[in-house]
Amino acid sequence: MSRVLVVEDDRAILRGLELNLEMEGYRVLRAEDGETGYALLKKQRPDLVILDIMLPKMSGFEFCRRARAESIGVPILMLTARGEEADRVRGLDTGADDYVTKPFSVAELMARVRALLRRVERPAVHGLIDELRFDDVEIDFRKCEARKGGVALELTRKEFGLLRLLASREGEVLTRDELLDQVWGYDSCPTSRTVDNHVAQLRAKLEGTPCEPRHLVTVHGTGYKWLR
Repeated sequence: MSRVLVVEDDRAILRGLELNLEMEGYRVLRAEDGETGYALLKKQRPDLVILDIMLPKMSGFEFCRRARAESIGVPILMLTARGEEADRVRGLDTGADDYVTKPFSVAELMARVRALLRRVERPAVHGLIDELRFDDVEIDFRKCEARKGGVALELTRKEFGLLRLLASREGEVLTRDELLDQVWGYDSCPTSRTVDNHVAQLRAKLEGTPCEPRHLVTVHGTGYKWLR
């Protein structure tokens, strides 16, 4: 039985989510503030987190940031206010895997929960490397740890996944569609721009001259490739 942690300070929404998730057969953990939710995350290690942005004691953004900084890879589904595109973008950038806008359809939310859990259970792509070293950068994909010049780097879960896939297929051109399918999964409704943004972020963190990348190379009209 999959365990879902719901962190939401609106008790009516929290109770509604709890009832619907239990009806779907999930075991539900609940918290009404960010600090309590984060403590449950570390202690119980649920299979998925449903997380509100505006929380007392610790915001959803900080919750995501800390989880990813501590290499906690549990999928996070963020609840955002309708029309707040900046919140959705920021949530994804800090490590959320997907989002649903309030007020939300319960059917849609449950579909996204199932999609995220399926992605976790999806068999790993064969041939992925566990470590990567180039220039002054060291990456351990198993531990989700990265260092540049001996200094720790903060990479999101998606950045680790994107870099790992590209580096595992060194010299091979991967289309944006391939990258979306393998790293994000189409269930989360990302766009090709999502790949471009993540590549730009990786270049800024890893490349010596991000505007003239040597490793994360664009193949115009197609996608990207990794060069040692």
